[in-house]
Amino acid sequence: MTKRGAIRVGIGGWTYEPWDESFYPKGLAKKRQLDYASRALKVIEVNGTYYSSQKPETFAKWAAEVPDGFIFSLKASRFATNKKVLADAGESVDRFLQQGIAELGDRLGPILWQFMPTKKFDPADFGAFLALLPRSLAGLPLRHAVEVRHPSFQVPDFIALLRKHQVAVVCADHADYPLIPDVTADFVYARLQTGLETVETCYEPARMKQWAERLEDWAAGRNADGLALIAPEQPIEAKARDVFAFFIHEGKSRAPAGAQALQALVDKA
Repeated sequence: MTKRGAIRVGIGGWTYEPWDESFYPKGLAKKRQLDYASRALKVIEVNGTYYSSQKPETFAKWAAEVPDGFIFSLKASRFATNKKVLADAGESVDRFLQQGIAELGDRLGPILWQFMPTKKFDPADFGAFLALLPRSLAGLPLRHAVEVRHPSFQVPDFIALLRKHQVAVVCADHADYPLIPDVTADFVYARLQTGLETVETCYEPARMKQWAERLEDWAAGRNADGLALIAPEQPIEAKARDVFAFFIHEGKSRAPAGAQALQALVDKA
């Protein structure tokens, strides 16, 4: 086993007015913000793809603006994940995948499928949805992660189902939604959503150190220390895994500083 997988820490999007003061150099043109952000960070989660489709030319433009090694995570269309019957989402899943995301090439990272907080776990229906997610697109490997936000998903059967389909579950550090730290795929996806505007690095130093250690555990093929598993009786394979973590939601103006600080901690390890 290699020592560990790659750890990438980022933010949601690259356009947010307060970042004009807290992150970007004074006077930087809006059209150059992606260029700057992609050189200050290693990954960005794109939220706009959740609400509407983009053109192939847009994805190609994004890919051309960022350096080698930079990754985009895309939030998948709400029209797929908001279905009452998830088994009926096939057309929406295909429409999202075929809009041109393959133009990102090797800049294409995990696809995040986020579900409404009211969506409850139905093993048969959720399994049917997972079966709709392809492993590749136009020769590019696809990695899928799901963010579920109802406590009914905190059961071993859900963990087993994700492992069967090799889909990651988002480990969400959120004030209201369940935290599920179980490793279910060959990568790990975390969303850090309890930051503070009053803290320069979004998370306080002690919490920053704690999350750095957790990211390192996952990257080295271990479960994250200090987080209670939903299915501890289901052991994971001890192998290096890529890890993606994002400062999202609360404390957003401080998110870029938080991402840079956390990236610095794991890069020193």
